[in-house]
Amino acid sequence: MIKSQQFAQKVNSFLWAEEALDALNGMVKDAPQDFPEIIFLDINMPGMDGWEFIEEYKKLPLELTGKCLLFVLSSAVDKNDITHARNLSEVNDFFSKPLTTDILQIISEQYTES
Repeated sequence: MIKSQQFAQKVNSFLWAEEALDALNGMVKDAPQDFPEIIFLDINMPGMDGWEFIEEYKKLPLELTGKCLLFVLSSAVDKNDITHARNLSEVNDFFSKPLTTDILQIISEQYTES
């Protein structure tokens, strides 16, 4: 969806949160200019879940994470999960799967400068 709608120039996808954190930490160390502008995060992932990812994400430099939009994109329908996600300062918003053109349009209109 992201590629087909030309929403981003570069897309990295990770099944495991630990792999994503390794990649982010590598960018912090070696290529901060490559730190993503937007992250879509699922709550339910194998291994480390989305909540644990956010706890580790908080430890990354604010000068990078402060410029990154973090959206929870999940099939979770538990209202507590939605409320919890929206109450975290690191999370910009919560969207239900699947990712749609409407969601991308909301992000473009409400969260980005394009």
